[in-house]
Amino acid sequence: MILIFDLDGTLVDSAPDIQAAVNRMLAEEGVVPLDLPTITGFIGNGLPKLVERAMAARGIDPALHDDLTRVVLGYYNATASVLTRPYPGVPQALKALQAAGHRMAVCTNKPEAPARSLLTDLDLMQHFAAVIGGDSLPVTKPDPAPALACITALGGGAAAYIGDSEVDAATAAAAGLPFYLFTEGYRKSPISALPHRGTFSGFADLPALIADGAA
Repeated sequence: MILIFDLDGTLVDSAPDIQAAVNRMLAEEGVVPLDLPTITGFIGNGLPKLVERAMAARGIDPALHDDLTRVVLGYYNATASVLTRPYPGVPQALKALQAAGHRMAVCTNKPEAPARSLLTDLDLMQHFAAVIGGDSLPVTKPDPAPALACITALGGGAAAYIGDSEVDAATAAAAGLPFYLFTEGYRKSPISALPHRGTFSGFADLPALIADGAA
């Protein structure tokens, strides 16, 4: 089976490094920083949307959006793995899933280059045969195209989607894929509000959950 994973809030807790990059930009604009829960709440729709939300929260002129997005991306690319860590059990779960014969891909709204760099820095890239980022296609999640592109890149076949958020649940539904919800990520809604085939709070439980769902 093909397993498609979201990145931020699913495989890795990246909010601290994202917060640092955004707050460095905000400091240069002469406004007060944003706390971690606020930044975490902005994650999910890609970096441009996150920067847009941060600018709105601090009353910065929207006309500066393109320039400030480039600024944040530059800062983030330079420090993307300083504070970011895989969630507990992620490396072991990926190794077990790969050993079980599953083909795996990452489907994220993070730009592809920093996504690949982060996976490499955290020694996770070896498990993934494809990475589709927020700038890989003309559209981003929750449009189904990125998830479907992962399936195509891995040669087609039955697939499932693993993520942590409303955007991920909507992506899986749009692509017609079963969705497995990691409950400890950046989700804002109750678990019951997100259609899912299964849930897990620790990655040690994921291989068995996938095996049960595929049976």
